[in-house]
Amino acid sequence: MEKSGKYFSKESLYYIDETASAGSNFICGNYCVIGKNAVIGNDCVLGHNVVIHEGTRIGNSVRIDDNTVIGKQPLRSKKSIFKSAKDYFPAVIGDKCLIGAHVVVYAGSEIASHVLIADSAAVREDVIIGEYTIIGRSCTVENFTTIGKNCKLETNSYITAYSLLEDFCFIAPCVVTSNDNFMARSKDRFEHFKGITVRKGGRIGAGAVNTSGLRDWGRCNGCCRRCCN
Repeated sequence: MEKSGKYFSKESLYYIDETASAGSNFICGNYCVIGKNAVIGNDCVLGHNVVIHEGTRIGNSVRIDDNTVIGKQPLRSKKSIFKSAKDYFPAVIGDKCLIGAHVVVYAGSEIASHVLIADSAAVREDVIIGEYTIIGRSCTVENFTTIGKNCKLETNSYITAYSLLEDFCFIAPCVVTSNDNFMARSKDRFEHFKGITVRKGGRIGAGAVNTSGLRDWGRCNGCCRRCCN
């Protein structure tokens, strides 16, 4: 049976577009799809059902687990605050990254080397993540966010759009952040969007809630939440 792309191995079945490339010692599970002009480095391992979208750049010695999607284009509802129809540059994954199962990394994101993104996490478009940072299980990092080097975001933390976390920050489990004090009920909100800013070495304790407009966090224990609301 003729196919338009490349199929390899009698033991596993996967598709690589004819314009894509993969380096030496590439290991791929069943039913993976690698799109147009994607580039995968040497010594990479893909689990089952992984999708690598068009143009994505993946460095050397990267592991991507089952059912993960890299380079997904964003969806936009008619009421979305993000009105731009721009074309997002392909996702970039640095060397020696570990990306768990059921992760979605959008186009327009840039992940530095040695980053770990745990199972079921989501990294949106226009996001930059520095090297050696850990994005914990089921974390969400929203649009226009920059996360520095050697940060740790623990399970179920939520980083709202337009946020900045400098190097060596720690975000404990179930931290919630917001960039909208108007709860989407007023046009005034468009002039006041501001995500969280956590300065170098800042630490936020478990379950803390940050509403829009609180800036320059250093340390919060999450004990009474008075500093967070």
